[in-house]
Amino acid sequence: MTSTSTTAASNAGPNAPSGSAVHHHRQFDAMGAHRTPAGASFTVWAPNARSVGVVGSFNGWNVQALDPMADGSGRWTGTLVGPKHGDYYKYRIEGAHGEWVDKADPYALRCEHPPGTASQIWDLGHHWGDRAWMARRGQQQAHRAPMSIYEVHLGSWQREEDGRFLNYRDIALRLASHCEALGFTHVELMPIAEHPFYGSWGYQTTGYYAPSARYGTPQDLMVLVDTLHQRGIGVILDWVGSHFPSDAHALARFDGTELYEHADPRLGFHPQWNSLIFNYSRYEVRDFLISNALFWLEKYHFDGIRVDAVASMLYLDFAREPGQWVPNVHGGNQNLDAVRFLEDLNSAVYAQFPDVHMIAEESTAWPGVSRPVHHGGLGFGMKWNMGWMNDTLRYMARPHFFRKWHGDDIRFSAAYAFDENFVLPLSHDEVVYGKGSLLEKQPGDEWQRFAGLRTLYGLMWTHPGKKLLFMGGEFAQPQEWHHERTLDWHLWARPMHSGMARWVADLNSAYRRIPALHVHDFESRGFGWLPLDTHDPTLLAFVRRAGPDDALAITLCNLTPAPRHGLRIGVPHAGAWHELLNSDAGFYGGSGLGNFGRAEAVDVPMNGQPATLAVTLPPLAMLLLTDQPFNLSPAPTGEQHARP
Repeated sequence: MTSTSTTAASNAGPNAPSGSAVHHHRQFDAMGAHRTPAGASFTVWAPNARSVGVVGSFNGWNVQALDPMADGSGRWTGTLVGPKHGDYYKYRIEGAHGEWVDKADPYALRCEHPPGTASQIWDLGHHWGDRAWMARRGQQQAHRAPMSIYEVHLGSWQREEDGRFLNYRDIALRLASHCEALGFTHVELMPIAEHPFYGSWGYQTTGYYAPSARYGTPQDLMVLVDTLHQRGIGVILDWVGSHFPSDAHALARFDGTELYEHADPRLGFHPQWNSLIFNYSRYEVRDFLISNALFWLEKYHFDGIRVDAVASMLYLDFAREPGQWVPNVHGGNQNLDAVRFLEDLNSAVYAQFPDVHMIAEESTAWPGVSRPVHHGGLGFGMKWNMGWMNDTLRYMARPHFFRKWHGDDIRFSAAYAFDENFVLPLSHDEVVYGKGSLLEKQPGDEWQRFAGLRTLYGLMWTHPGKKLLFMGGEFAQPQEWHHERTLDWHLWARPMHSGMARWVADLNSAYRRIPALHVHDFESRGFGWLPLDTHDPTLLAFVRRAGPDDALAITLCNLTPAPRHGLRIGVPHAGAWHELLNSDAGFYGGSGLGNFGRAEAVDVPMNGQPATLAVTLPPLAMLLLTDQPFNLSPAPTGEQHARP
């Protein structure tokens, strides 16, 4: 990528310091430590510091002074003889009030392994082997393509037998094979930028430009992404631009003043996470973050960024009581600076990488989150559907007998399914802190819990929207997730758990192979409810459509343990309907009740549909019917059936 300095001056705004536009949105080209033939150059932003120097392993941790730049940007710079690849360093800063502090480099490309906090001089050279993936990425990730995401926390997915973390390279082949076997199209990595507290899961970031040293070097991470790409699997990075921890070595009070954060705690302190909030009104802070997003996409070939906690950025009163927040200039609770930042972030990313995804974790009804900026939106490509997640999990946790009084919970998502470009998330947040695993949330005995979870997945995979499942869910891990232990991989030897994995694999295969299940994930013309001969709210029937020559797909769900024989459904046409998937099949751990692979619809209209189909609907089960046969045998993950 080339610098956008030609247009930067006009975009920088009146508060941009002189010279800052030269590396507009590419601050990593100029800031931090960069190798020179004889050593390294260092540049850091500390406009209120009295003096700045570099200490490191190359100079016995004795300070070597940097000089203030004459352009008024507040940057300090210098070129030192002697530093080499791998050396550790920090900036020794005399703050605005005369205090001295050692700070890690905000632009460091690698950090010392925690609990160490030094920065490390590093080169980012890597011979990439993913040219084929990058060339077709735009087609693979089109909105009309299937997208099934496997969310992973690297420190607890798998470990060495003695409990040590796996290296990025070790994870690469295992993770690629696992996702390929189960048919996931993408992996989403929970935050991997360096974070001092492992228990924060990466959401308390200090080293924004450095992948965590817990799992290896920057090149090791590149191998992980490269390996997944070569196996046809995209990689999404979970990214935290909303808040940062107050650790003394990091961004907090960087030059003795609130540089990256607000001075007023009503604006600059997040009470829910005990962390600091970025000051989005500062050009330099916005540029730091936008440059960071572009950095990960360019240097590490990530295929998308999931932006964490967007709601906390948008609302000044998020997690605050009256009197604990400051209204905007119009007296409202919208953070106008954050809105501008998100618009600029998404515009900058899509301008340089039009084939990636920007995905918002946004939990409110803020309008137009996944609509273009020039249409009045925030500019994201997709948004997590937290409403679907909350309503669906609340419904699925209810005892079967009471579900008939709560049908709106399971149906309401269809009323707004196309207001945004939604991802349906069953993420890590739903299986921690006493919430129980997805399996534990299901009511009834063991058989009913497994059957209920298979039905939940069947409903999710055929509901409009892209899919996301947190690790462990694919084989019904019975315990909730904890970052200090690995998944219960031994459970794959048990029939009910291995049956769940086969079910997820077949759902992914159907989702990829049947255009009706993904082409119109974001368009209402691809979905419609179907009438039943009963008004039982625990029964669901809907149709998914693609093009006029493509197969139709019908989903039927029974959300109680009582089987339904001779259930009649109004369908789009008479003739053969193939029972492509049945979650009650013995192959998955079910009772084996079904329709022997097909059912015949007759020319008897029902409530606006021209034909009627009679089926047996098993207990706590989901059926997928199509009007054309499909082969769901395993296929390479990269084989997509997207419409151009």
